[in-house]
Amino acid sequence: MTHDLLVMDEVSTRYGRGPLALDAVTLKVRAGETVGLVGESGSGKSTLARLALGLLTPDSGTVRFDGHDPYRLRGRAGRRIRARLQFVPQQPRGSLNPALRAGEAVAFALRVHGTPRAERPERVADLFRKVGLDPDLAHRHPQQLSGGQVQRVAVARALATGPELIVCDEPTSALDTTVQARILDLLGELQERLGLAYLFISHDLAVVRRLAHRVVVLRAGRVVEENTTAALWHAPRDPYTRALLAADGDSPEPPAPARTDRPAPVGEPSAP
Repeated sequence: MTHDLLVMDEVSTRYGRGPLALDAVTLKVRAGETVGLVGESGSGKSTLARLALGLLTPDSGTVRFDGHDPYRLRGRAGRRIRARLQFVPQQPRGSLNPALRAGEAVAFALRVHGTPRAERPERVADLFRKVGLDPDLAHRHPQQLSGGQVQRVAVARALATGPELIVCDEPTSALDTTVQARILDLLGELQERLGLAYLFISHDLAVVRRLAHRVVVLRAGRVVEENTTAALWHAPRDPYTRALLAADGDSPEPPAPARTDRPAPVGEPSAP
Protein backbone atom coordinates (compact mmCIF):
# COMPACT_ATOMS: atom_id res chain seq x y z
CA MET A 1 0.00 0.00 0.00
CA THR A 2 1.30 3.44 -0.88
CA HIS A 3 1.95 5.79 1.99
CA ASP A 4 1.59 9.55 2.40
CA LEU A 5 4.80 11.43 1.62
CA LEU A 6 3.69 15.05 1.89
CA VAL A 7 0.93 15.97 4.33
CA MET A 8 -0.24 19.56 4.73
CA ASP A 9 -2.85 19.78 7.46
CA GLU A 10 -5.04 22.88 7.94
CA VAL A 11 -2.24 25.15 6.76
CA SER A 12 -2.83 28.90 6.82
CA THR A 13 -0.42 31.75 6.12
CA ARG A 14 -0.51 35.41 5.22
CA TYR A 15 2.00 37.95 3.98
CA GLY A 16 2.41 40.80 6.45
CA ARG A 17 -0.93 42.24 7.50
CA GLY A 18 -2.72 41.39 4.28
CA PRO A 19 -5.41 38.76 3.73
CA LEU A 20 -4.67 35.07 4.08
CA ALA A 21 -2.66 33.69 1.17
CA LEU A 22 -3.71 30.18 2.20
CA ASP A 23 -6.67 29.45 4.44
CA ALA A 24 -6.84 26.07 6.23
CA VAL A 25 -5.50 24.08 3.27
CA THR A 26 -5.23 20.31 3.64
CA LEU A 27 -3.41 18.35 0.96
CA LYS A 28 -1.70 14.96 0.66
CA VAL A 29 0.67 13.50 -1.91
CA ARG A 30 1.18 9.75 -1.76
CA ALA A 31 4.29 7.89 -2.84
CA GLY A 32 4.39 7.38 -6.60
CA GLU A 33 1.44 9.61 -7.50
CA THR A 34 1.01 12.98 -9.17
CA VAL A 35 -1.25 15.53 -7.54
CA GLY A 36 -2.14 18.43 -9.79
CA LEU A 37 -2.75 21.80 -8.15
CA VAL A 38 -4.74 24.23 -10.29
CA GLY A 39 -6.22 27.69 -9.87
CA GLU A 40 -6.04 31.13 -11.40
CA SER A 41 -3.20 33.58 -10.75
CA GLY A 42 -3.23 34.74 -7.13
CA SER A 43 -5.01 31.64 -5.86
CA GLY A 44 -2.05 30.66 -3.66
CA LYS A 45 -0.42 27.91 -5.73
CA SER A 46 3.16 29.19 -5.50
CA THR A 47 2.74 30.00 -1.81
CA LEU A 48 1.69 26.41 -1.23
CA ALA A 49 4.77 25.21 -3.14
CA ARG A 50 7.03 27.32 -0.92
CA LEU A 51 5.39 25.86 2.18
CA ALA A 52 5.75 22.32 0.85
CA LEU A 53 9.46 22.92 0.29
CA GLY A 54 9.98 24.49 3.70
CA LEU A 55 10.82 27.91 2.28
CA LEU A 56 7.94 29.42 4.29
CA THR A 57 6.64 28.57 7.73
CA PRO A 58 2.84 28.41 8.09
CA ASP A 59 1.13 30.71 10.57
CA SER A 60 -0.96 27.72 11.63
CA GLY A 61 -1.28 24.08 10.69
CA THR A 62 1.49 21.59 9.95
CA VAL A 63 3.60 20.46 7.01
CA ARG A 64 5.18 17.00 7.18
CA PHE A 65 7.30 15.02 4.77
CA ASP A 66 7.24 11.29 5.54
CA GLY A 67 6.22 12.18 9.09
CA HIS A 68 8.97 14.76 9.65
CA ASP A 69 9.29 18.52 9.49
CA PRO A 70 12.41 18.54 7.29
CA TYR A 71 13.36 22.12 8.09
CA ARG A 72 13.43 21.61 11.83
CA LEU A 73 15.82 18.70 11.59
CA ARG A 74 19.46 19.66 11.84
CA GLY A 75 22.73 18.23 10.55
CA ARG A 76 22.90 14.95 8.67
CA ALA A 77 19.32 13.95 9.48
CA GLY A 78 18.00 17.18 8.00
CA ARG A 79 20.11 16.81 4.85
CA ARG A 80 18.88 13.25 4.33
CA ILE A 81 15.24 14.31 4.57
CA ARG A 82 15.67 17.39 2.36
CA ALA A 83 17.46 15.31 -0.29
CA ARG A 84 14.23 13.34 -0.70
CA LEU A 85 12.22 16.47 -1.53
CA GLN A 86 13.26 18.51 -4.58
CA PHE A 87 12.02 21.27 -6.89
CA VAL A 88 11.71 22.01 -10.62
CA PRO A 89 11.04 25.74 -11.21
CA GLN A 90 8.96 27.60 -13.75
CA GLN A 91 11.95 29.51 -15.14
CA PRO A 92 14.91 27.10 -14.91
CA ARG A 93 17.23 29.40 -16.88
CA GLY A 94 16.90 32.01 -14.14
CA SER A 95 17.63 29.41 -11.45
CA LEU A 96 20.92 28.34 -13.06
CA ASN A 97 24.07 30.37 -12.53
CA PRO A 98 25.04 31.63 -16.02
CA ALA A 99 28.72 31.49 -15.00
CA LEU A 100 28.48 27.72 -14.45
CA ARG A 101 28.26 25.08 -17.14
CA ALA A 102 25.15 22.93 -17.08
CA GLY A 103 27.06 19.95 -15.74
CA GLU A 104 28.58 22.05 -12.97
CA ALA A 105 25.10 23.06 -11.81
CA VAL A 106 24.14 19.40 -11.47
CA ALA A 107 27.49 18.52 -9.88
CA PHE A 108 26.95 21.23 -7.27
CA ALA A 109 23.77 19.47 -6.10
CA LEU A 110 25.75 16.23 -5.87
CA ARG A 111 28.48 17.94 -3.85
CA VAL A 112 26.02 19.49 -1.39
CA HIS A 113 24.60 16.07 -0.65
CA GLY A 114 27.93 14.33 -0.22
CA THR A 115 28.78 12.63 -3.52
CA PRO A 116 32.59 12.19 -3.64
CA ARG A 117 34.35 14.40 -6.18
CA ALA A 118 35.71 11.45 -8.17
CA GLU A 119 32.22 10.07 -8.73
CA ARG A 120 30.57 13.31 -9.85
CA PRO A 121 31.50 13.38 -13.57
CA GLU A 122 30.03 9.94 -14.26
CA ARG A 123 26.97 10.72 -12.10
CA VAL A 124 26.40 13.94 -14.07
CA ALA A 125 26.70 12.04 -17.37
CA ASP A 126 24.26 9.41 -16.11
CA LEU A 127 21.77 12.06 -15.01
CA PHE A 128 21.99 13.81 -18.39
CA ARG A 129 21.28 10.52 -20.16
CA LYS A 130 18.40 9.85 -17.77
CA VAL A 131 16.66 13.08 -18.81
CA GLY A 132 17.31 12.53 -22.53
CA LEU A 133 20.32 14.82 -22.95
CA ASP A 134 23.66 14.10 -24.61
CA PRO A 135 26.25 14.18 -21.79
CA ASP A 136 28.42 16.43 -24.00
CA LEU A 137 25.88 19.21 -23.33
CA ALA A 138 27.14 19.28 -19.74
CA HIS A 139 30.02 21.46 -20.99
CA ARG A 140 27.71 24.21 -22.28
CA HIS A 141 26.45 27.22 -20.36
CA PRO A 142 22.68 27.63 -19.88
CA GLN A 143 22.52 30.44 -22.44
CA GLN A 144 23.87 28.01 -25.06
CA LEU A 145 20.97 25.58 -24.55
CA SER A 146 17.38 25.64 -25.77
CA GLY A 147 14.49 26.15 -23.38
CA GLY A 148 13.63 22.45 -23.41
CA GLN A 149 17.25 21.46 -22.79
CA VAL A 150 17.53 23.88 -19.86
CA GLN A 151 14.36 22.42 -18.34
CA ARG A 152 15.86 18.95 -18.66
CA VAL A 153 18.98 20.19 -16.84
CA ALA A 154 16.70 21.43 -14.06
CA VAL A 155 15.09 17.98 -13.87
CA ALA A 156 18.54 16.34 -13.79
CA ARG A 157 19.57 18.65 -10.95
CA ALA A 158 16.41 17.69 -9.02
CA LEU A 159 17.14 13.99 -9.57
CA ALA A 160 20.74 14.32 -8.36
CA THR A 161 19.84 13.69 -4.71
CA GLY A 162 17.63 10.66 -5.35
CA PRO A 163 14.35 12.34 -4.35
CA GLU A 164 11.00 10.67 -3.72
CA LEU A 165 8.89 13.81 -4.25
CA ILE A 166 9.46 16.66 -6.70
CA VAL A 167 7.48 19.90 -6.54
CA CYS A 168 7.00 21.16 -10.10
CA ASP A 169 5.90 24.80 -10.23
CA GLU A 170 4.56 25.56 -13.75
CA PRO A 171 7.48 23.60 -15.26
CA THR A 172 6.23 23.73 -18.85
CA SER A 173 4.54 27.14 -19.04
CA ALA A 174 7.49 28.82 -20.80
CA LEU A 175 7.79 26.10 -23.47
CA ASP A 176 6.09 25.70 -26.81
CA THR A 177 3.52 22.94 -27.25
CA THR A 178 5.82 20.35 -28.82
CA VAL A 179 8.59 20.74 -26.24
CA GLN A 180 6.00 20.86 -23.46
CA ALA A 181 4.68 17.45 -24.52
CA ARG A 182 8.20 16.00 -24.49
CA ILE A 183 8.87 17.27 -20.98
CA LEU A 184 5.57 15.81 -19.76
CA ASP A 185 6.45 12.47 -21.34
CA LEU A 186 9.84 12.63 -19.61
CA LEU A 187 8.27 13.30 -16.21
CA GLY A 188 5.84 10.44 -16.70
CA GLU A 189 8.58 8.03 -17.74
CA LEU A 190 10.76 9.01 -14.78
CA GLN A 191 7.83 8.50 -12.44
CA GLU A 192 7.26 4.98 -13.71
CA ARG A 193 10.96 4.08 -13.67
CA LEU A 194 11.95 5.70 -10.37
CA GLY A 195 8.67 5.64 -8.42
CA LEU A 196 8.63 9.43 -8.07
CA ALA A 197 5.77 11.46 -6.65
CA TYR A 198 4.99 14.94 -8.01
CA LEU A 199 3.13 17.94 -6.70
CA PHE A 200 2.46 19.47 -10.10
CA ILE A 201 1.37 23.11 -10.07
CA SER A 202 -0.09 24.63 -13.22
CA HIS A 203 -2.70 27.01 -14.55
CA ASP A 204 -2.93 24.85 -17.69
CA LEU A 205 -5.69 22.30 -17.16
CA ALA A 206 -4.74 20.32 -20.28
CA VAL A 207 -1.27 19.75 -18.83
CA VAL A 208 -2.65 18.68 -15.46
CA ARG A 209 -5.19 16.43 -17.13
CA ARG A 210 -2.40 14.63 -18.98
CA LEU A 211 -0.15 13.98 -15.99
CA ALA A 212 -2.08 14.00 -12.70
CA HIS A 213 -3.75 11.14 -10.86
CA ARG A 214 -5.62 13.51 -8.54
CA VAL A 215 -6.42 17.22 -8.84
CA VAL A 216 -6.79 19.86 -6.12
CA VAL A 217 -8.55 23.10 -7.13
CA LEU A 218 -7.47 26.21 -5.24
CA ARG A 219 -9.40 29.48 -5.18
CA ALA A 220 -8.40 32.55 -3.15
CA GLY A 221 -6.28 30.40 -0.84
CA ARG A 222 -8.93 27.73 -0.20
CA VAL A 223 -9.38 24.23 -1.58
CA VAL A 224 -12.77 24.20 -3.29
CA GLU A 225 -12.59 20.73 -4.82
CA GLU A 226 -10.42 17.61 -4.86
CA ASN A 227 -10.98 14.46 -6.88
CA THR A 228 -9.38 11.95 -9.21
CA THR A 229 -8.57 13.43 -12.58
CA ALA A 230 -11.16 11.35 -14.40
CA ALA A 231 -13.92 12.13 -11.90
CA LEU A 232 -13.16 15.85 -11.83
CA TRP A 233 -13.40 16.16 -15.62
CA HIS A 234 -16.44 13.90 -15.79
CA ALA A 235 -18.48 15.61 -13.07
CA PRO A 236 -16.94 18.73 -11.49
CA ARG A 237 -18.85 19.59 -8.33
CA ASP A 238 -17.87 23.19 -7.63
CA PRO A 239 -19.02 26.06 -9.87
CA TYR A 240 -15.49 27.48 -9.84
CA THR A 241 -14.09 24.19 -11.20
CA ARG A 242 -16.73 24.17 -13.92
CA ALA A 243 -15.80 27.74 -14.82
CA LEU A 244 -12.11 26.83 -15.06
CA LEU A 245 -12.91 23.91 -17.33
CA ALA A 246 -15.15 26.05 -19.51
CA ALA A 247 -12.54 28.81 -19.77
CA ASP A 248 -9.96 26.23 -20.82
CA GLY A 249 -12.25 24.85 -23.51
CA ASP A 250 -12.78 21.54 -21.71
CA SER A 251 -16.16 19.87 -21.46
CA PRO A 252 -16.93 17.68 -18.43
CA GLU A 253 -15.87 14.31 -19.74
CA PRO A 254 -13.28 11.68 -18.78
CA PRO A 255 -9.74 12.51 -19.90
CA ALA A 256 -8.18 10.36 -22.57
CA PRO A 257 -6.09 8.59 -21.53
CA ALA A 258 -7.24 8.45 -17.91
CA ARG A 259 -4.05 8.66 -15.88
CA THR A 260 -5.84 7.26 -12.84
CA ASP A 261 -6.29 3.92 -14.62
CA ARG A 262 -2.90 3.41 -16.20
CA PRO A 263 0.80 4.01 -15.46
CA ALA A 264 2.83 6.92 -16.70
CA PRO A 265 3.88 6.96 -20.37
CA VAL A 266 6.84 4.76 -21.24
CA GLY A 267 9.77 5.71 -23.41
CA GLU A 268 12.72 8.04 -23.32
CA PRO A 269 11.93 11.22 -25.27
CA SER A 270 14.61 12.75 -27.42
CA ALA A 271 16.12 16.08 -26.51
CA PRO A 272 14.53 19.06 -28.23
